[in-house]
Amino acid sequence: MKDIILEARELEGVVFDLGELTRRLDGLTDQRDNRGKVYTLSSLLSMIVLARLSGADKPWAIFEWLRYRRPALVKLYNLKRGNTPCVNTIRTVLEDVVLQEEMATILHHYLHEQYGGQTTVLVAIDGKTMRGTIPRGMSQGVHLLTAYLAEEGIVLKQVEVLAKENEIPAGPALLAELYLKGKVVAADAMHTQRAFCLEVLRQGGNYLLWAKENQPTLSQDIRQFFEPPPYLPGWHQSDWPQTRAVSDNKGHGRLEKRTLSLIANLEGFIDWPGIQQIFKLERHAQDLATGRTMQQTVYGLTSCPPAIADARQLLEWARSYWAIENGLHYRRDVTLQEDATHTSLTGLAQSLAILNNFVIGLVRKLGFANLASARRYFDVRIAQQLLFDFY
Repeated sequence: MKDIILEARELEGVVFDLGELTRRLDGLTDQRDNRGKVYTLSSLLSMIVLARLSGADKPWAIFEWLRYRRPALVKLYNLKRGNTPCVNTIRTVLEDVVLQEEMATILHHYLHEQYGGQTTVLVAIDGKTMRGTIPRGMSQGVHLLTAYLAEEGIVLKQVEVLAKENEIPAGPALLAELYLKGKVVAADAMHTQRAFCLEVLRQGGNYLLWAKENQPTLSQDIRQFFEPPPYLPGWHQSDWPQTRAVSDNKGHGRLEKRTLSLIANLEGFIDWPGIQQIFKLERHAQDLATGRTMQQTVYGLTSCPPAIADARQLLEWARSYWAIENGLHYRRDVTLQEDATHTSLTGLAQSLAILNNFVIGLVRKLGFANLASARRYFDVRIAQQLLFDFY
């Protein structure tokens, strides 16, 4: 096939070559019988990626996008029967034919080998329920636990959390499939578990976690270090030495100030695997339109020694971790309409999530900060090439 080329934004020489991706997808296992097979698995998935980059999200929208460009796509992919896939073919391939883990691995390797990177230290672990998969009258749908390089927009790995389980046992299992040497793993308070921390440490990584009500003893132990020592007649106890870092941020109609207070060299003082430092993070936000304020204080712990992470570094990592809501979840939920894509097919939902992760990562690698804007640009560039090269 000939190639569709998408240029990066302000990154000279960096492009997305659709033909190269299609050749990589040739390595997928095709479980279909050769009899009656109309489309190769690689060409079909390549067409779906093209549609997703152009703004088509749901299976029906993908089908229509392909159908309206049928003459050009027939030439581009040398489709023998002169037609593009129907919606049932798209659904069946994503649900029953493609092996999701294999597809995720190939797409992940493609991004790494084509564009490099994936060298940032912070690995964010976070779970998300695909709301479009929740049956009417029920509360549970497909729930995925993801390992994400927040600063690069790259998903390293995602696994499904089984319906009768929660994220806690899935956490160490996900970590075991990652390479964590020299990495710092951040996760919410649910994952502040001994088994989780031990797996990170076993691989030569460090953790950055929050201490809340699910670990009451640990939470209380950390809090007391930041409280004034009790007054006893004839006895004076000095405060623990602390360092601080402060950040101010203005955006989205809010003025926000974060202050992180850090106490180091706590190994042996708190009964927790690998603990080196603890911190208190205070967030103060003011709505610029109404003047209303919000204050929040949370406590955390890390196995990073002071030589690896001081107060400012931990504050930056904490902000990067919270950015997963906008960097990954919002883009998947809203821009890529993941929550609005209603399906009872688990395999289809997981395949769409894998493709969403790939689109988000590719857009970041091509230098675009705004996913919606990037897709509008891609739609125009793809249309131009289909029109002038293949009609």
